Amino acid sequence: MSAVRDRPRRVGHKGAHALAHGNTAASFDAALGLGVDMIEFDVLPAHQDGTGALLLAHDYEDAAAREPLTLQQGLAHLAAPAFAGIELDVDLKLPGYEDRVVAALREHGLTERTLISTMEVASLARLRAIAPEIRLGWSVPKVRRDYLAHPLTRPLAYGAVGVLRRTVPRQAAAAIRAGRVDALMAHWSLVTPRLARAVADAGGELYVWTVDDAARIAALERLGVAGIITNDPRLFPADASP
Repeated sequence: MSAVRDRPRRVGHKGAHALAHGNTAASFDAALGLGVDMIEFDVLPAHQDGTGALLLAHDYEDAAAREPLTLQQGLAHLAAPAFAGIELDVDLKLPGYEDRVVAALREHGLTERTLISTMEVASLARLRAIAPEIRLGWSVPKVRRDYLAHPLTRPLAYGAVGVLRRTVPRQAAAAIRAGRVDALMAHWSLVTPRLARAVADAGGELYVWTVDDAARIAALERLGVAGIITNDPRLFPADASP
């Protein structure tokens, strides 16, 4: 699903994680009520080798702390008529279960409005081979926590950000032009005018995660990115229109 827009897509991270625990039906419903264009959610296998039930959870600590929805339950909820106009960003946390995710999306008739994103390059190759009809997003950088949020790791993290700002535009453009991916999902710290131009010139889309600051959201809107991912969709301008 694609349309001409005069603003970026408003994407709810895990639904609306700031209002209700993420990756739950309540969080998805909250995001819908706040007028998002797309809902991002995480899919994690019960076992790290990619086997076992597919769960809607960000990590194993999250999964152990509650009784998460299964992928089938989550897709059944999101396939309901109320969500008919909402796009989906299905984020795969590990490699090894790509085929099962694609099969579930096809079963629920959701492939046309779905983008699958992941940090795993091998997963992107597998997904392109088995599901060329599904849009793919490459998530960068490949990290499991926000190192900029911790005082002890922040100096080193900013050094890494400087390197990535120089290298990611070229890498992303090459991946898009080669047809390996359709979009880049970049942490906000990596997003610069150069990156935005590189992705757009290659014919791709740039989504920015996870932005929980209204001023930063406004700046990214002015930059013309394709989508902005936030835990709190209330931060989007109330007068924005699709």
